[in-house]
Amino acid sequence: MDEAFLYAMAIFYLTMGVMHFVKHRLFTSIIPPFIPVPKLINILVGSIELGLGIGLFFETSRTEAAYGIILLLIAVFPANLYMYQKKHLGIPKWLLLIRLPIQLVLIGWAYMYT
Repeated sequence: MDEAFLYAMAIFYLTMGVMHFVKHRLFTSIIPPFIPVPKLINILVGSIELGLGIGLFFETSRTEAAYGIILLLIAVFPANLYMYQKKHLGIPKWLLLIRLPIQLVLIGWAYMYT
């Protein structure tokens, strides 16, 4: 069962990484205005998510990938907060609020593999 959660996490980050390229306008739009060069940041975050997702599949890189995910989740938190403040895309504000502590759950999930 533990392995199923690991692969689910890897697929989640691979999917999110791909989505940064497929839905680049959406992901760029949630980058707070104080962060420079949002298009480049989107490409970097998507690429990092792809790399970390791949890293989870291999035992030799799993720990580093999991720590990388934790750092990435901390780094992208301002985008989630900005989404909440901006009421982005008509998503209900309560749903965006619930999304914020979910970052802690995702951090805990990644920490299981460190």
